[in-house]
Amino acid sequence: MMHELPDPTPRPLDHLALTGARDAPALVDKAGVLDHGGLDAAVGALAAALLAKGLRPGDRVASWLPKQRLACLLPLAAARAALVHVPVNPLLKHGQVAHILADSGARLLIAGRGRAETLEPGERPDGCALLVEEDEGAALLGHGDRLPPSSADPDALVAILYTSGSTGQPKGVMLSHANLWLGAIGVAHYLGLGPDDRTLAVLPLSFDYGQNQLLSTWAAGGCVHPLDYLTARDVVRAVGRHRITTLAGVPPLWIQLAEAEWPAESVAPLRRLTNTGGRMSVPLVRRLRALFPAARLFSMYGLTEAFRSTYLDPALIDDHPDSIGGAIPFAEVLVVRPDGTIAADGEPGELVHAGPLVAQGYWRDADRTAQRFRPAPAASRHGGTAVWSGDTVVRDAAGLLRFVGRDDEMIKSSGNRISPTEIEEAAIASGAVAEAVALGMPDDRLGQVILLYARPVGPDAGERLTDWFRHNLPGFMQPAQVIWRDDLPRNANGKLDRTALKAEAAEMTA
Repeated sequence: MMHELPDPTPRPLDHLALTGARDAPALVDKAGVLDHGGLDAAVGALAAALLAKGLRPGDRVASWLPKQRLACLLPLAAARAALVHVPVNPLLKHGQVAHILADSGARLLIAGRGRAETLEPGERPDGCALLVEEDEGAALLGHGDRLPPSSADPDALVAILYTSGSTGQPKGVMLSHANLWLGAIGVAHYLGLGPDDRTLAVLPLSFDYGQNQLLSTWAAGGCVHPLDYLTARDVVRAVGRHRITTLAGVPPLWIQLAEAEWPAESVAPLRRLTNTGGRMSVPLVRRLRALFPAARLFSMYGLTEAFRSTYLDPALIDDHPDSIGGAIPFAEVLVVRPDGTIAADGEPGELVHAGPLVAQGYWRDADRTAQRFRPAPAASRHGGTAVWSGDTVVRDAAGLLRFVGRDDEMIKSSGNRISPTEIEEAAIASGAVAEAVALGMPDDRLGQVILLYARPVGPDAGERLTDWFRHNLPGFMQPAQVIWRDDLPRNANGKLDRTALKAEAAEMTA
């Protein structure tokens, strides 16, 4: 376990390829073993290949790929080439990908042939070239020229991660070299990662923590084993086969893993389990502690706009299973009253995150940036711009935080943040629905599921809506239940009354 705090001086992100012993393994995938020396060489070759495509510094490069070698190297290669990486969740459908490409102004999309062929004519914007991985991926990684480590300004933009907002289409969070560098070495520090650690990367690389699985492991000189899994059994087998020491997940995955059969050879190598993307229930914490008694279980809280805010020391989780702990390295976390003053112990307040992990705002969206990124409270040590999370927490006398609830209408299902408005707009776009309200309802396995109230158009509305959702939205955005109504309630302002529908839905599930 590391004890001294890491150096707070940020460096260009691609320098993470230089941190491990050159002959130590850095990446093990279907293509074989890549050591840290090979990682640096491959990053340099890929960076040179991207520039050879005619890209210029600051151009956005989108990737819509499974967890293969090219996808794993792109965050560092784009940084070395002074480009901006835009990873796209492989589960998204073509319409959502088209929005991200257009909004980011991507100059290049790298995708597999199957995904690329789902894009309709015009869904790839003018000026955005397509590179099919099966045709050109090997040539990119095997490019003859190599770029040396960059001397980028740590404050320069290096990535845009798209995350759903409480209204409308996904928005792009702008991240600098410093944001990602400090996030990587900070997580490596408090997890106690070392050169002999092996991380099974199961989270999507388009997620902030999914990407950090790579970056924090490489920062510690360790090795990443990427895995696209279908079942919990796949994860169990991979842990045993590769002698995995570090496993990250979201609550729905942990529920599946807690119910799986774990042979002794898969349990033994695990040193740490980390949770993000939602709160684990106390029974789940107890089950994981019993199943993996020798592994340290980290409960964490974060948001893409500041990467990570808190973690709980695993030594405290048995006594405080519902706590999200305190601030991670480089983060300042405050519990703030509506008037901007600091809440007392035991008093609910908004979690506000200040310090160098705070992102640069939302890409080309000044209005939403101004709502979420605001001046830090007067009591802040760091000052400057802070992220006002909209989440309510309570701090106890020992300084530990407990998550209370989300103030916005976001739906969190299976670790995904889902915009109700995006679901409602999709329902209306189907032509089968005149009006719709999407709500998140509690679910023991997924955290929340989507309940959709809808006013139908036509006698076959149900069949048309189901078919449209199936073809245009990923599985995690499919409503678990649709309640059809000839009329939906409205409030005094004439708007659809979400509060009344929430109360009705709560009664149905009580």
